[in-house]
Order: sequence, then structure tokens, then C-alpha cells
Amino acid sequence: MSRTIVPTSSEELAECITDKVKRNEIWNNEDPTVLPEFLTKYAAAHNKADVNVERQVSEQVERVLAQMLRGEGEDGAKFKAVLKRPDMRPATVADVRASRQTGAMYAPDAAGAKLDGKFRTVLDFMDVINAKRDSVSEGNDVRRREVRNAMSSTDPGSGGFLVPEEFRAELLRESLETSVVRPLARVIPMSTLRAAIPMVDATTNNGSVYGGIIAYWTEEGAALTVSQPSFSRVVLEAKKLTAYTEVPNELREDSSPSVEAILRGMFPEAIAFFEDIAFLMGTGVGEPLGALNTLNNAIIAVTKETGQPASTVAWENIVNMYSRMLPSALNRAVWIVSPDTLPQLMTTALTVGVGGAPIGMANFDGQNSPSLSLLGRPVIISEKVNSLTNQGDVNFVDFGHYLIGDRMAMSAESSTEFKFGNDVTSYRFIERVDGRPWTQSAITPKNGGNTLSPFIQLGAR
Repeated sequence: MSRTIVPTSSEELAECITDKVKRNEIWNNEDPTVLPEFLTKYAAAHNKADVNVERQVSEQVERVLAQMLRGEGEDGAKFKAVLKRPDMRPATVADVRASRQTGAMYAPDAAGAKLDGKFRTVLDFMDVINAKRDSVSEGNDVRRREVRNAMSSTDPGSGGFLVPEEFRAELLRESLETSVVRPLARVIPMSTLRAAIPMVDATTNNGSVYGGIIAYWTEEGAALTVSQPSFSRVVLEAKKLTAYTEVPNELREDSSPSVEAILRGMFPEAIAFFEDIAFLMGTGVGEPLGALNTLNNAIIAVTKETGQPASTVAWENIVNMYSRMLPSALNRAVWIVSPDTLPQLMTTALTVGVGGAPIGMANFDGQNSPSLSLLGRPVIISEKVNSLTNQGDVNFVDFGHYLIGDRMAMSAESSTEFKFGNDVTSYRFIERVDGRPWTQSAITPKNGGNTLSPFIQLGAR
């Protein structure tokens, strides 16, 4: 094959085909690669001889490459996706501010929204409101007066400095990961210190619903019977929750990022912790009324089984609690249990005759931490509820029936004088919230069976 003259024109190709010796050497060769190689070399030689063909091929290749680089067509889209690289540019101040103001916790109508964009970080804000640090930062006096005026126009008797809404929302957003109640409850924005929330005063579904609504089957032309619900209201009145810490001045001067981390990390966690305690167990006096406090008249306490030993949790307890939940709330309710109940819950067994079978509450996927559930509903472990044996060590709750009133205004103060002799800077945040159960009593079902409620507790044992 290598000795065969490769034609460069149609005439030479015809001669090669009509020549019996050449034709046999090419078409009848035992080597299967001879014919493809011949045709390939002929095409290459023909293109090189015809400059028009070579130019057309080059133009076509250039056109396709240009389309790919512009991302046009199916191949261009694939090529563009391969070349795409993440934007490695540092985030600008505008980028950070935009991310703060797109979260679910951000309230554009909140009092602190007027201060957004005036401070780079939480620490910058705290420095501005610190009277002593004002002397070394030009222009801080003007900004500090602006923040204090904003706070006094919101709540004249509170004092302090109003926290910009973008920082308040960010602190609350970070606290949600450690909160039990706030992510599940109904949060009501409060534009004033008091807010009256309407509620339907219902105690039974036997004969009527929603406290008095009755529907009738009526003949054509017959008079209609009037019925109406019984309304009441839940009054939310903002209570003051204060978070306070002290930071050595050496740490403040030598490690500003550490102090910023404290303000952004520890403060939200502390606020979430003490909020939860009040939302769960608060007495309602100077603090929210907790959903699991026995002062909540809607709580149903499921009694223990006959002869059940102390410090135990039986499977029958769980089933009985589940059966007392409002049917409409079953797809939202969660279990909240004390950590010391876990050995009982994770080894609970269903007794069948003289035998039984274990009831698992942990689902393992072999990679992540086990997900806990009982009867298909999530289990939340919290040290903020009562300990094993006491009423409320195991709870089944739909927090959609719990209201949180959020004043949407947080104040802050910073002082180097308060602990001058200790050479520390004091930081304090104050927020105003309230919480109340929305459902005021257990409800008797239509069939007259056991009362139902969104707040179920296991009784003492």
C-alpha cells in the first residue's frame, strides 16, 4: 500500500480503479486497513491540492469554535458549562448586606431597618455606641445620636441603642439552629408593646364547631338558622429579655474577630436558650407563659399505666399520648423529651402475650447521626423540659397552636466604665418578646370520646 501512488484528482482515481492490479491491491487486500487508509490519504491529498476545499474546511472549523466560545447551540452550552468557574472575587459590603436582608427573619418594616447600612459589623456598631471609644473615632458621635434617637422614638422609656434590623435578623437567624420553639411556633410581629390576637373560643366539637358554628340541612325555600362562632383574644405584651457579657479589653484590642464571633455566636445561642425556657416552661409573670407549664389550661396529662414502676416510659404511654393529639395537628406535632428518658424510649418493647418485640425510635443510614422518631413524628431532645418521672418529661406538642409576639426591636449598649476597675468592656443586648398558647382548653370531639389537644404530656410516674 505504501508503494501505491495515491491519486489527487478524479481522473487519477478512475485510473486507479480501472487498473486491475492496482484495484486488487487496494480493494481485495487481505489487510482490512488498506482500503480505509487509501481513501483517507486520497481525501487529504485532494483537499491540499484544492485550496478552495481547504479554505472551506478551515472556515467551517473556525465558525464552529466561535459558536462554542459564545455558548451558542447545544455544543456551545456544554462547552460554556465546562469552562464556567466559581466567582472567587471577595464579597463586597453590598453583597453581605443583601444576604442579611433576604432571610426569613428580616422585617423590612421593623424600627431598626432605618439603620441598615450604617455599620460594617456588629462590633463596629458596639464601638459606635460606646461613649469612650467615640473619642477616638471621628464621626461616631453623630452616628451614636442617630441610633439613640431611633430607639427613643420606638420605646421612649427603654433607653439603650436600637440595633439595626439587618443585625437583629442575623442574630435571630443564627439562633434558630439551637431553638426548639421559635422555628415551629407562629411568630407575630408586634408594632406596639401590646398586641391582641383573635382566637376562636372552642371547647367542644359535639354539636358545633369553632365555638358555635352549626351547619343545617335545609329544604328549598325554608328559613335559614343563624349560628356564629364564639370569639376571644390572646393578649401578647412584650417582656424584656437581656443578654449580658464582659470581654477583657486586651482581647478586644488584640483580637477583634474573636469578639465579633462572641457577639454573633454566643449571644444568639444564649438568647435562644433562655427564650426556649420561657416558651416551654415560663410562668407568664414577667415572662412568656410556656406551652408546657401546667398553667396552660389546654394541656392534657396522660396518666401512667396501672402498676407502672417509677422512672419508666412504657410503649402504652406513647400510644395513649398520640391518641389524644388533635387529628388536624398530627402532621405537625413533635415529641420533646428529656435526655434521661432516652434509655427508656430506645429500649421500649411492645408486649404481645407472653412475648414482645422492641420498638425502635432511631433510624441509622450508616453515615449521619441517627434520626429519632416515634410513630412517624420527629423527636427533639431538650434539657429544658422536666426530668424523668416528672410530668412533662415526655411531651407531644403542635407549636402551631403557640403564639410568639416579636417586638421586632432589639437594643444594645456597650460600656467600658461599668467595670472600669476590672479593665473589661461590658456588652448588653435587650429584646422584647412574649409567648402564649393560642388554644385555651382541651376540645371534646364530635363522638364524645376523650378530649383532644395540641399540648399532650406524660403524667408523673
